[in-house]
Amino acid sequence: MVSRLCFGSLTISPLQADLPVRDAARVMRYAFEAGVNFVDTAELYQNYEHIRAALRGLGDRVLVATKCYAYRREQMEKSLHYALRALGRDHIDIFLLHEQESALTLRGHREALEYLLAAKEKGLVRAVGISTHFVAGVEAAASDPAIEVIHPIINRYGLGIRDGNAAAMVAAIQLAVENGKGVYGMKALGGGHLLDDPATALRFVLSIPGLASVAVGMQSTLEVDYNLCLISGRPVPEELERRIRRRPRRLLIQDWCQACGACVKSCSAGALYKREDGRAAVRQEVCTLCGYCAAVCPEFAIKVI
Repeated sequence: MVSRLCFGSLTISPLQADLPVRDAARVMRYAFEAGVNFVDTAELYQNYEHIRAALRGLGDRVLVATKCYAYRREQMEKSLHYALRALGRDHIDIFLLHEQESALTLRGHREALEYLLAAKEKGLVRAVGISTHFVAGVEAAASDPAIEVIHPIINRYGLGIRDGNAAAMVAAIQLAVENGKGVYGMKALGGGHLLDDPATALRFVLSIPGLASVAVGMQSTLEVDYNLCLISGRPVPEELERRIRRRPRRLLIQDWCQACGACVKSCSAGALYKREDGRAAVRQEVCTLCGYCAAVCPEFAIKVI
C-alpha cells in the first residue's frame, strides 16, 4: 500500500535543486513523518545517497521505486546491485525499466526484464515495471504479464505525452488498471507549467480511477505541507499559499555550451534544438523540466532553475 502522494526525488537531485545530502534528507524525512511512505528515484538522478540518509532507521516503512536504462542482463545486474548498496537496502520495492516507448522497446529490453524477474524470485526486487512518456508504452505494459507496475506521465493538458493527449493516456491507464497493474503517475503539474492552478491539476490526476499515487517533486518542507493539503483536499492556509508561490521554473542553458548536441539527442520531449551556431536552445513551452539533459551535458551547462 502506497500513500497517494509519492515523493518525487528528481527535484532534490543534482539535476535540479542540487540540495546537499543533509538538507535533502531533512525534507524527505519531514514528508515521511507526515505520512508519505513512497519515494520515486532513478539511477540517473544521482541521489541514492540522499535517500539513504532520509531512510536511516525507518526499516521497511518507506517504499522505494527506482529505474534505469539497462537493456542487457549484465547492465541490469550492475544497476540493481549498485542501487542496493547505495541505498543501504537488501531489496528494492519497485524496479522499473526507464522510459519505455512501445512493445518494440519492451522487446529490446527483455533481457534486462528477465534478469529483474529472476532477482524478484531471490527477494532482491519485490515488483517490476516500466516508466513511460508514451501511451503506446502503457498499452504495451498493460498487456504484458511480466509487468506489475507502470509509471506514466499524466496531467490535465497532456504536457510531455509524446504520442497522444491526456484523454488517450487516461484510457491507457484504465486498461492497465483493469489488467491488474499498479499505476502511479508523474508530472501531474506538467514539470511546473501548471503551477498557476496546482489544485485543479492534482484533482484531475487524482480523479483517474485506479491511479494509486502521484509522484510530485518537492525541495522544501513548505512544498511538502502544500502538496499534502492539495492531495488530501484540505484548504491551503493563506500564509502557506503566500510563501509557496514563486516564479515558474525554467531550463537554463549557460553561455559555455560547447555545441556537442548530446542534450538535444537526449530530450524525449523535443524541447531542445540546435541554433544556427550549433549551440543548444530550448522551447520553454514544450520543456517538461525533467532535467535529464543536464545529466548528459559534459560541460555542466544546463540546469533547471
